[in-house]
Amino acid sequence: MSANEVRTDATGVARVPMTTRATLKLEVVVIPVADVDRSKKFYAKLGWRLDADFAFDNGFRVVQFTPPGSACSVQFGSKITSASPGSAQSLYLIVSDIEAAREELAALGVDVSDIFHPAAPGAQFQSNGASARVSGSAPNHATYSSFATFRDPDGNSWLLQEITNRLPGRIDPGVTSFGSTTELATAMRRASVAHGEHEKRIGAADPNWPDWYSAYMAAEQAGTELPK
Repeated sequence: MSANEVRTDATGVARVPMTTRATLKLEVVVIPVADVDRSKKFYAKLGWRLDADFAFDNGFRVVQFTPPGSACSVQFGSKITSASPGSAQSLYLIVSDIEAAREELAALGVDVSDIFHPAAPGAQFQSNGASARVSGSAPNHATYSSFATFRDPDGNSWLLQEITNRLPGRIDPGVTSFGSTTELATAMRRASVAHGEHEKRIGAADPNWPDWYSAYMAAEQAGTELPK
């Protein structure tokens, strides 16, 4: 068997050797809109970075925006998709402080929902006012569990989700990055609280607190074991 041959495991699922897998980066999501200029004005109001606005003689036009701190962009335009305007639903926007993110959107004039947490699995995908949506952030700001929603002028919906501690394996533990100074400051505050408990346990001030902070913040983001 060659090194590049695809193998099938006991479940019948094809497995490709890691050494042969191409890097596949999700960089752009297309959203369907009816009025390109109206949508451009809306996403510019959010403070998203305008990357491109190219129009061609045949009527094709593509506009691209990137949310702050995001590695993935959105595109919309003319003759870019056959999907119905407004049919893109529950597109995730991950934040580390959902209260601050919601307040920022509201200050920009966006009609954003109140913060809620699901009382039943999947409630975040139900319509506003659903009985399984409980008002307020999840108890103790449990990671992955607090949400808010808003829509663009066509009805494409966005879902804010607060994540403070990643599930294991979701982030490369050798790479730590923050999308904004606000996100970094929020991570440092959580590390500060945890470090305070650490100093209580050791019964003394920790002179190596910068190393402890760094280890805590990297582990929290990667979803690996937190320092004690």
